[in-house]
Amino acid sequence: MTLFTDLKLDPKVLQAIAEAGYETPTPIQAGAIPPALEGKDVLGIAQTGTGKTASFTLPMITLLGRGRARARMPRSLVLCPTRELAAQVAENFDIYAKHTKLTKALLIGGVSFGEQDKLIDRGVDVLIATPGRLLDHFERGKLLLTGVQIMVVDEADRMLDMGFIPDIERIFQLTPFTRQTLFFSATMAPEIERITNTFLHAPARIEVARQATTSDTIEQRLLELAPTRRDQTAKQKRELLRAVIRAEGNACTNAILFCNRKTEVDILAKSLKAHGLDAAPIHGDLEQSQRTKTLDDFREGTLRFLVASDVAARGLDIPAVSHVFNFDIPSHAEDYVHRIGRTGRAGRKGTAITIVTPADQKYLDAIEALIKNPIPRAPFPEGFELSQAAQSAPRPRDDEKGKGRGRGRKSDSDHRKPRRSETEAPVLEEALAEGAAVAEAPAQPERSPQSDDHRRAGRSDDRRPPRDDSRRDSRRESHRDGTQGSRDGHRDRDGHRTGRREDRSDHPVIGMGDHVPDFLLRGLPTLKPSGDDDTEE
Repeated sequence: MTLFTDLKLDPKVLQAIAEAGYETPTPIQAGAIPPALEGKDVLGIAQTGTGKTASFTLPMITLLGRGRARARMPRSLVLCPTRELAAQVAENFDIYAKHTKLTKALLIGGVSFGEQDKLIDRGVDVLIATPGRLLDHFERGKLLLTGVQIMVVDEADRMLDMGFIPDIERIFQLTPFTRQTLFFSATMAPEIERITNTFLHAPARIEVARQATTSDTIEQRLLELAPTRRDQTAKQKRELLRAVIRAEGNACTNAILFCNRKTEVDILAKSLKAHGLDAAPIHGDLEQSQRTKTLDDFREGTLRFLVASDVAARGLDIPAVSHVFNFDIPSHAEDYVHRIGRTGRAGRKGTAITIVTPADQKYLDAIEALIKNPIPRAPFPEGFELSQAAQSAPRPRDDEKGKGRGRGRKSDSDHRKPRRSETEAPVLEEALAEGAAVAEAPAQPERSPQSDDHRRAGRSDDRRPPRDDSRRDSRRESHRDGTQGSRDGHRDRDGHRTGRREDRSDHPVIGMGDHVPDFLLRGLPTLKPSGDDDTEE
């Protein structure tokens, strides 16, 4: 049996390990630490919960024991996909390096740039960061990566899922070619394989377990629910989940409950709290301070149920999690392995329970094909029955009231859009009546331009001096006809065709009467007929 004392680690590191209560390394640690201490690149493949963090932290501390960091030039770099995993790595570094003088900085989102800049300016030996925040500091000119001697990529397959691979490739190109690279992943997707072939140099490959296998210490169960109403699926799943939690009783000391969507995380957490179960949500939209407090409460045991999205499926090293519930089956088969890997850690027993519906069949098939074993089916808790509320139609929200069918709502005839004939009939009748009135009206004597100008000035809705629109209107009409506009008098003085309804300015202004204020008649320029416009070329 291999012991930590057989791995040629720094005595100060061995002292910290002994104080932490560890004596025997895990298989991934025993396989990865020796080649890492020799300066070789390492490709580690192991399932979640096998101790990959110590596999690169311990040799890194030993190799960095000599030397000194310079300002803005870290000596080593650890990349993590999530804030929680980066914080977990930072905590492990503090434990194992407490007897050394090595310094570290944690660069994650949700934290002020100013505090992080101060740490970088002093110089750090180990820089632990998420890819996005690291590139933010680099682009601001606050960080140089030319002094990196050791580069670690943790949970590389999760980086792929979250779309960080382009950022990882760019960071690789910013670091020296002579760096040592330690690359860890639970699965080896083709894209991950391509990166390792590109940026790792003759790596020592350590594969301690078949890819994407589940731990033998985890008892897996599958509950198949056939919803009686499609629109009440989530409600019926919540009722089944509460029944399972109550059936587990004291055996369920604490649990992580996974949902696929952030909105469902919030809904499930509120539902559990409303039914007397101590629960809190954690997902990417929450403030970092709130996420940290929620995790601390869960670790300390003051919070029993942690409702999480897949952002928490990685990086949560909480050994005493008794249960994992998959409220939603994951859409990516690999995520199932990572989710249930939150329980049954460090040799403890754990339970993973997944709720599925007929609509989830393709995801279930993919998971069972990946782990190469069927998930055992389990019966519902004894006496479980869906409530009447979960089987009836959901109550309408406030913003939906008055819509659709139902008693007390408007009928379809009230919401029906009027037919065109119905809307046009009054308009046509009015137009015909107006045409008849115009035909019967006696001819009016021709008005002079000056009288028209005065009448325009008396319009109550004209706030600006009149402008000459004749040229614009003539061009518009010629564009419609496809002919060139003319100034020979075939159009009326306002540029309209003969026979069209005259401009509104020809109608008497209602409300002013014969008493037009004098100030409205002053200083108004006289409009020239379009035929007399000799300024146009």
